[in-house]
Amino acid sequence: MEIFWFLIIAVVLAMFFVLDGYDFGTGIIHLFFAKSEKDKEVIAKAAGLFWDSNEVWLVAAGGMLFMAFPTFYASVFSGFYLSLILVLWLIIFRAIGLEFRSQFNYQMWKDIWDKSFGVSSLLLALFFGIALGNVVRGVNLGGVEQGISTYEAHFFFLPLWNSSFSPLTNHPGVIDWFTIIIGLISVVTLAIHGANWVIMKTNSSINEKLKKVIFKLNCVLLALTIVSVICWQIVNPDALNNFAEKWYLLLFPLLYIVGLTGLFFIHKFKKDRYGFVCSTLLIVGGISSSLASLFPVLLPSVNDINEPLSIYNTAASDYGLSVALGWGIIGFILLFVYMIVQKRIMGGKIDHMDYGH
Repeated sequence: MEIFWFLIIAVVLAMFFVLDGYDFGTGIIHLFFAKSEKDKEVIAKAAGLFWDSNEVWLVAAGGMLFMAFPTFYASVFSGFYLSLILVLWLIIFRAIGLEFRSQFNYQMWKDIWDKSFGVSSLLLALFFGIALGNVVRGVNLGGVEQGISTYEAHFFFLPLWNSSFSPLTNHPGVIDWFTIIIGLISVVTLAIHGANWVIMKTNSSINEKLKKVIFKLNCVLLALTIVSVICWQIVNPDALNNFAEKWYLLLFPLLYIVGLTGLFFIHKFKKDRYGFVCSTLLIVGGISSSLASLFPVLLPSVNDINEPLSIYNTAASDYGLSVALGWGIIGFILLFVYMIVQKRIMGGKIDHMDYGH
């Protein structure tokens, strides 16, 4: 049952980053490339019409973590408390930026909320990438000082950064040079994903320009990916052991490579959706590769005193997991029906759809 719920939560998280990821990316594109009011309005609609339904997947992931792996949930939500509060405020400002921009027809008012939408989206992409970097790097479980745990073995607390800014210390912070690299990969990946979404869903005047932007960002992403793999080996020399021992897990990095390679041919795609499919493969491949490299661990420990948090030592009882199965199936059906209905209603280009007026 632990493996089943691990897979289900992984799927839900991947769905969140694919769906809400294009909202983050759309915000980044809106911040840096939308110049005319017409483009700003239509690009904001490309996110605004979908963001609230997409974030349902984040709520679902949190609820399932609480239900299936309560110890892990408690540990992460206390250890990353500062980061989660920042993410909460960024989610709020992104939402009100979208909802408020068209309430009054004053340029200064629109500019304020456009910046709120764009900057919040950029920082959310960065912080979610940094969060992934923290998970694959590990934390000081138990708050070990001089070989002694200062609190319970499954708890930890991270400052935003430490004085060394290094991931190699026994007392890492949320932000260090390794997590920043993963954060930058997240920003670039979601910017590409958002650009593909804008191209697919709008007739914006900058769509052709965005294809050139995607190609350039893909070159940056390739370089960052190579650097991140090298740095990952420095931070955790055993990071790729799972792929060596279980060859079938190589499917997940292959998805990433296919998406990355495909985006170099963005100018040759005959249909706009092909670019979006490639950036979706990037996200799914990246997240699944990270989780596969850790399995069955959920959160590594940087000390040798306390064991890492895994799907086995953080899971709820077998009875709890089995009872949750029925409700989980019902919840999944409702989630997918909701998503399918919404996507069908808002299928095709959204330029002439009404939002915020």
